[in-house]
Amino acid sequence: MAVDLIRGRLPGGWEARFEVGVGSPVRDFEAVLRLVAPGGERATVVIAAKRLLETRDVALAIERLRLAASTLPDDAEVVPILAARYLSPSTRARIAEAGVGYVDATGNMLVTADRPALFIADRGADRDPWRGPGRPRGSLKGPPAARVVRALVDFAPPYTVPELSERAGASTGATYRAVEFLEQEDLVERQRYGQISDVRWRKLLERWSADYGFASSNTVATYLEPRGLAALTDHLASLPDLGYVVTGSLAAERVAAYAPARLATLYVRDPSAAAEALDLRPADTGANVALATGDYDVVFDRAETIDGLRVAALSQVAVDLLTGPGRNPSEATALLDWMEADESRWRR
Repeated sequence: MAVDLIRGRLPGGWEARFEVGVGSPVRDFEAVLRLVAPGGERATVVIAAKRLLETRDVALAIERLRLAASTLPDDAEVVPILAARYLSPSTRARIAEAGVGYVDATGNMLVTADRPALFIADRGADRDPWRGPGRPRGSLKGPPAARVVRALVDFAPPYTVPELSERAGASTGATYRAVEFLEQEDLVERQRYGQISDVRWRKLLERWSADYGFASSNTVATYLEPRGLAALTDHLASLPDLGYVVTGSLAAERVAAYAPARLATLYVRDPSAAAEALDLRPADTGANVALATGDYDVVFDRAETIDGLRVAALSQVAVDLLTGPGRNPSEATALLDWMEADESRWRR
């Protein structure tokens, strides 16, 4: 599979010879592909094929492949490649970060060499087409997964999965499925007897942002506060019983100022009632307020009152900025940097 996919995408004039059973005292690869460029320069592609390859297993697989490749009596550049039936986006990213190539049966591919110069990249599926019912979840979509992610970030381990389920407000089954997926993604570590011992919370938030977003996961309506955001925050502070939390730039600047907020983003329980209470005007263009509502009640969990405003937990603010427009991703980076530097101030 991998050999045919690579051959099919080679530039014109390149030659490829497939070899099996190349002598090596360490047998951790399945095939060797000898490439010859039009100018005569050669490269040796060493392919290790796995039926399944999870993100957590990438480092060991690369170490073994490189060790095996180093035993080949070859003076050409050696190009290590990991191949599998399907490689998830996070697995592909981890492989590429290590300077190794990859191929999967859906067409995801990255093959690079310096001499001769070669760059092949292609995009296949971002979801496993062979994942059937009953197998661990393949994404972090949906309110139950959101509850688990938020709890993993908000609460420092150690804790058991049942304890996490209680803190998250998610069912035990949904919690176990999410944790199993996150273990595969190398974002959560569990000890031998099941206790969660480590959460790579920044990478977890970045991974969650692929499946959750302020605008993509909620119904959002935009409005104009003609007197500006200062008037809006004053008005919000005077309405403590209004069902809302502030997120995005307006929330982030309370702890990690990046630049003055230009758009106020809020989660509300009743958009019409909130807009009326705040005297907002509907606006498709020139809006400076966005009200969101949906099925993700977790957005209200562990909110705090800061300067008279109900502000969403920083884990929620960060993912909303990561998926926001304009300078929002840069604001997210600044906020995440602050969260890493001062974890004890926000993590429970």
